[in-house]
Amino acid sequence: MKLGKLFVCACIVAAGAAAPVAFARVAVQIDIGVPPPPARIEVVPAPRPGYARAPGYWAWNGRTHVWVGGHWMLARPGYHWVPEHWEHHDGRWRYREGYWAPEHYGRYEERRELHHDRGQHD
Repeated sequence: MKLGKLFVCACIVAAGAAAPVAFARVAVQIDIGVPPPPARIEVVPAPRPGYARAPGYWAWNGRTHVWVGGHWMLARPGYHWVPEHWEHHDGRWRYREGYWAPEHYGRYEERRELHHDRGQHD
């Protein structure tokens, strides 16, 4: 009997170890009526091999915009960093978190120009 229970427990543990790992991403959407101030000019050090630069951006702390300085992060081969940014949407300002996008997806600036060329607004 004890051997049977031990076998069942071992099977459950093995099945759990073999199960694929699930990744969750939590996104928080911030919509406000106040546009962000103009971006600050940052003195950026020379590029470093194997690193990507995340530029500074304006975050919202619940009452006002606060500047978050840029930083270097390890590059991901085959991807580029899409920086945090604000989009004007239906008379409000919507914050978009930064993320890694595949190189074939196109850079944020290229997609934004294409978006504007179609006569659409942020």
